Amino acid sequence: MPRPVAHPGLPANALDLIAARFRALGEPSRLKLLNALQNGPQSVSQLIAATRLRQANVSRHLQTLTKAGLLARERRGATAVYAIADPSIFALCRQVCGGIQKRLEQQAQAFQT
Repeated sequence: MPRPVAHPGLPANALDLIAARFRALGEPSRLKLLNALQNGPQSVSQLIAATRLRQANVSRHLQTLTKAGLLARERRGATAVYAIADPSIFALCRQVCGGIQKRLEQQAQAFQT
């Protein structure tokens, strides 16, 4: 079965941007932060509490996600508040999770026969 190509012939700089976005998603702690932000904007202290990650790690991961264009940062007085900048990221996550679930079900069936 042929694999669909979303955008054939993309220039190298576009591929670099796509790869950077996937790299930003390649860290479980960043996925925890994105998951925590599904319910709306949160401060760094709220994200620390929600994810149980250390402050230094949260700050570093938030910076990476913001640089990749996935999060937006807003100052509210002395507090930095983060929000999802690109909600389409959740459709991508659902797609990936569905593929993983299907693969795990197939593997489980192999052990049942």
